[in-house]
Amino acid sequence: MILPAVLLGALVGLLMGAVGGGGSILLVPILVYLLGQPVRVATTTSLAVVGINALVGVAGHAREGHVLPRTGLVFGAAGVAGSVLGAWLGGLVSGRLFMTLFALVMVAGAAAIVLRTDSGDDDDGIGCEDACAPADWAKVVAAGLGVGVLTGLFGVGGGFVIVPALVLLLRLPMRDAVGTSLLVIALTALSALVAKLGTTGLDAGLTAAFLGSGVAGVIAGERLSEHLPERRLTQGFAAVVVLVACYVLWHTYLGGGPV
Repeated sequence: MILPAVLLGALVGLLMGAVGGGGSILLVPILVYLLGQPVRVATTTSLAVVGINALVGVAGHAREGHVLPRTGLVFGAAGVAGSVLGAWLGGLVSGRLFMTLFALVMVAGAAAIVLRTDSGDDDDGIGCEDACAPADWAKVVAAGLGVGVLTGLFGVGGGFVIVPALVLLLRLPMRDAVGTSLLVIALTALSALVAKLGTTGLDAGLTAAFLGSGVAGVIAGERLSEHLPERRLTQGFAAVVVLVACYVLWHTYLGGGPV
């Protein structure tokens, strides 16, 4: 299983480095369906791989000036709080309905991002790193809470929810949204990993294989994103989101049930 893990880890890392997400929503199905890992072990392994990959990605994007640390920290803290509410709400409705709604949200977000890019709207967003009005910070907190509720509600999310929120709600340029998303993912994934390690183990061999190739993939993805026009990067992200939404719908109704 090591060779497939190396190849698939590189793919996951490449996606994270280029578009700021796509880790856990791809990695957990890979571990469970392709490599035969138990779900609990797969989710813990995924958190370790995604968290460290995101941490490496943050460093690279920060060197290029595309990470907004204060925005990311506040957004992430609000997201953690919102995820608690989302997880509670998730117990009230069937998994099939939730995954259907999640797929529709992803498609709507992808379409909105593409339409915004095509409209030529390229303002610099809120810009809360140096000076920010209370009303603007309220927008950051509200966006973080909303994303947290969606993430806790549907049990998946990560960059596929964070990046659209940063672009659409906070009006950040795509490159800044990618870098800041990786900061949020690193904080939330590594925090969850610490909590889960007390009760669930991980596969050390597979984790090492995914990390080795995943880090290389993240670095390659960062460099690739630097050479892609902003419009192409945005369109590529939207296309990946739509593909994942199609997979979620297929698996929910034809592939054995909700992820």
